[in-house]
Amino acid sequence: MRQWHRAALAGQGLVEYALIILFVAIALVGALTILGGALASFYQSAAGAIPGS
Repeated sequence: MRQWHRAALAGQGLVEYALIILFVAIALVGALTILGGALASFYQSAAGAIPGS
């Protein structure tokens, strides 16, 4: 029974890491959706300021 308990705890840690990665990915997609237009215009203006581009 102890081996099963250790395996269950290891599986629980894996699920927690997966949930953290999922929440970070959702936050990144949300941030890029909200700030996407501003970031695109910033990069276009920065690229236009470089000579020869």
